[in-house]
Amino acid sequence: MKVKIHTLFQYLLETTEADPEAIVGFSLSQSPKLGEFLEALDPELPLDWNGKSFRGLPRLRDHVLRETGLAGICDPDDVLITAGAAEANYLAIMQLLAPDDEIVIETPGWPQAEVLAKAVGSKIRHIVRRDDDGWRFPMERLAELVNERTKIIFVTNPNNPTGQRFSEDDLMALVEQAKRVGAWLIVDEVYAGLEWEGSRSSSIAGMYEKGITTGSVSKALGLQGLRTGWLICRNREFVMDAIILRENSSEIMNIMGEVIAEVAMRPERYRAAINKARSDGLANLAQLDAFVGEEPRLSWVRPSAGLIGLARIEARIDGDAFAKRLLADPYRTFLLPGSAYGQPQHIRIGVGGGAEVNLELGLSRVSDLLTRVE
Repeated sequence: MKVKIHTLFQYLLETTEADPEAIVGFSLSQSPKLGEFLEALDPELPLDWNGKSFRGLPRLRDHVLRETGLAGICDPDDVLITAGAAEANYLAIMQLLAPDDEIVIETPGWPQAEVLAKAVGSKIRHIVRRDDDGWRFPMERLAELVNERTKIIFVTNPNNPTGQRFSEDDLMALVEQAKRVGAWLIVDEVYAGLEWEGSRSSSIAGMYEKGITTGSVSKALGLQGLRTGWLICRNREFVMDAIILRENSSEIMNIMGEVIAEVAMRPERYRAAINKARSDGLANLAQLDAFVGEEPRLSWVRPSAGLIGLARIEARIDGDAFAKRLLADPYRTFLLPGSAYGQPQHIRIGVGGGAEVNLELGLSRVSDLLTRVE
């Protein structure tokens, strides 16, 4: 099995040392500083594993169940703390998927599942969201794709990268299609908690015995560097299989990630952090929405959740070339081309990062370059 690099990661590798002055489309909330947690940390904390459970700190797992709305539905032992949602997705997909299986993946969507499925050699069936249809998930198409060979249905909610959401009826329809053939249903919820319209969606682990919820503190709380996430599933055999697979990769969770994440997810701190992230995001979203509305060479479907969205760029403009020219002097502004998500006629823009990303400066430079490209 060889894991091949994805276009998104390739672009990030190529541009790591660019040192941009502004970022348009930062994908996580403004990150807090370590000093904000020092008073809550024990200087005598042993820098070994947590010493309590291979599933992660019990209090942290309790916090996860509370914030995902699964307290009282799922048990703490249904939760496995992982090295971010990326490891949670990895453990689920690599433990479940075999070469003779099929996996249904939305596009555009988070590319990890497709990278892993290709490495396994499984058949991939795409369900396509289109911007001229509001990036809607075509549920009617799902019934045509799912069959007795379907092992996994993998989606994101809110959708990464379009910011669109599943309704409760949509989630029930996903469950019905998965149940029909006995497939596993993985829903990556890394942007949950940042809904601009309505309340947080139900987590799939509480709706279906073979439903797997994955998430992390990376996006909404801006704690990407902790590498702390989770998977939740009521199938105990699956969770133990994931623990065994993790034993042969990251082995056990990093204690600093667990401890700081537990502090960050304490009810009073979590609520304050989410409220700030939502307030900052909504302000930036209003600015971004107005910007797109005034740019004749851009259009988009406004995200209903999350920190990023895809904007369509005028057909004559090459999205990749535009992003690379924008990153170079004199603009020095970073954004991801839509080709990272299989959408070459789009660019990724967004509202994360707080004041440090210099969004207003970045938008002015995007506007200037749009007037100059042919």
